[in-house]
Amino acid sequence: MDEVFRALADPTRRSLLDELYKEDGQTLGALERRLPMTRFGVMKHLRVLEEAGLMVTQRRGREKLHFLNPVPIRLVHDRWVSKYAEPWAATLTGLKRQLEGENPMEKVFEIYIKTTPERLWEAITDGELRRKYNFGVGVESDFTAGSPYQGVHPMAPGPLLEGENLEVEPPRRLVQSFRALWSDDVKAEGTSRVTWEIEPVGDSCRLLVVHDQMREDANAEIYGGWPQILSGLKTLLETGETLTTPGSLQYAFSG
Repeated sequence: MDEVFRALADPTRRSLLDELYKEDGQTLGALERRLPMTRFGVMKHLRVLEEAGLMVTQRRGREKLHFLNPVPIRLVHDRWVSKYAEPWAATLTGLKRQLEGENPMEKVFEIYIKTTPERLWEAITDGELRRKYNFGVGVESDFTAGSPYQGVHPMAPGPLLEGENLEVEPPRRLVQSFRALWSDDVKAEGTSRVTWEIEPVGDSCRLLVVHDQMREDANAEIYGGWPQILSGLKTLLETGETLTTPGSLQYAFSG
């Protein structure tokens, strides 16, 4: 948490995050042109943001793209804010309130969890474990390549999401097509893709979630819940507890 606050304390770094908020997935050159400073200076500030987990980079051919990662801000919210002001606390995620930029074709989320790859894989693929941090929505699938999966909730009349397991490499990589079904608006968005990548780092795991192949100006409901989901996953595996942040009981009393 200290690294997050130190990174956010600098106005230049906040400006860089503002630029990524406006347009995610920018190159170093694009960010450099937006700030009155040298390329080296921009690189230095980007390094601090990446070390704090507030930014994630991804290679696309010869280009290195920079993505705002709102998960650490969500963790700050869950640790302090939601205890005191749950009805309006979700607005205090501020920096990336709805987690979309002007071009939300791809969203990248990163989090470090003190667990093993096997335990993390189980939490992603086990229906009952998934329900504990995924707004009460479990998952049903045999998780073999080419097999279907569904997201289900006991209070919902039918599946809330569905897709196909495109790549299954336990306990390191899972690629799935994704189609939301919980409303007519999200159904109209069609099919996108979610990639889970697990990398062991010491006694912990780096979990990278990439949600891509979305249309321009996609409905924010499609991807806006990821910070809460990943924050809940981290809390569950590290403490055994479940979060009750805004939205976590979204379907619990419906019907």
